[in-house]
Amino acid sequence: MHLGDRIFLPNTVQALPAESERQHHHYNEEEVNFVRSLELYKDEAIIVINKPPGLPVQGGVGIKISLDELAECCLSYDYSEPPRLVHRLDRDSSGILVMGRTQTSTTVLHSIFREKTFAASNDDIGNQRRILQRKYWALVMGTPRRQKGLISVPLGKVVVDNGKSDRITVVENGNNTTSQHAVTQYRVIESSHGFTWLELSPITGRKHQLRVHCAEVLGTPIVGDYKYGWQTHREWKRFSSPDLEQNSHEKTPCEKILPFGIDLKSGSISEKNPRLHLHCKQMVLPDVSQALNGLQISSDYNVADLKTIELDAPLPNYMQRSWELLRS
Repeated sequence: MHLGDRIFLPNTVQALPAESERQHHHYNEEEVNFVRSLELYKDEAIIVINKPPGLPVQGGVGIKISLDELAECCLSYDYSEPPRLVHRLDRDSSGILVMGRTQTSTTVLHSIFREKTFAASNDDIGNQRRILQRKYWALVMGTPRRQKGLISVPLGKVVVDNGKSDRITVVENGNNTTSQHAVTQYRVIESSHGFTWLELSPITGRKHQLRVHCAEVLGTPIVGDYKYGWQTHREWKRFSSPDLEQNSHEKTPCEKILPFGIDLKSGSISEKNPRLHLHCKQMVLPDVSQALNGLQISSDYNVADLKTIELDAPLPNYMQRSWELLRS
């Protein structure tokens, strides 16, 4: 945007209230402890959590509970400012989510994630000193033709259902001004019973990039992705095995209901309607706190010179269940 630009919005759009006018929720001790139990790492500059599936990262129309609000109320600790989002995960995805604890650290983190998204090119693929590395685990239906490879295609948004919704798709004409190039490395972890576990390393960070690359480029949609793999899921048959049939007759103890309606158990491949099997499992990023504590950040400062933080997030229970079923 530029100074003097005018924005026109429909009458149905309402402005958010000012900070002083917002009504902040008050959470009980159990809810606060649950949110804090999601923490994977914390230092003076950042907080990293293992985001549960089904929890929106950011608030919006129709969203009652979101991670940014929970972080403000439960993860501020003794800081005068709340943690701030620096990247996103889809609502139904799970795994590593990084937040900045101060305005300065958030600015640095934004530049790191932005550089990854907008500056990535084929020349970066072989560069082992990439300052940000992310690895997702996904369970897909079918098996890619090659055990590993590089996906590099432009993606664009198309409107469907008479304008009621939209979706991302591979764009044949890469010169389209609305398309964005998307690059993903992948490798097969293992295959079994018609399913394949993939490790996906996004070099760029486009919306729904991994889901579209799996479904449209590899031809192996992610289990539980009904948006981009709906045709394959029309013929879905729940996974069954002798061990599974035997255990189904055994009584299981009642599971404790988690706060905010979060469910980490149901949704494996043994069920009629599996949940999205996409999880940000590993991340390597620069130690921002080192830069803020001992060094002066300047425009020519190279964050690649910092030591790195290595993070690993356990799979949610239902994905772990699918893993165990396919290996049994």
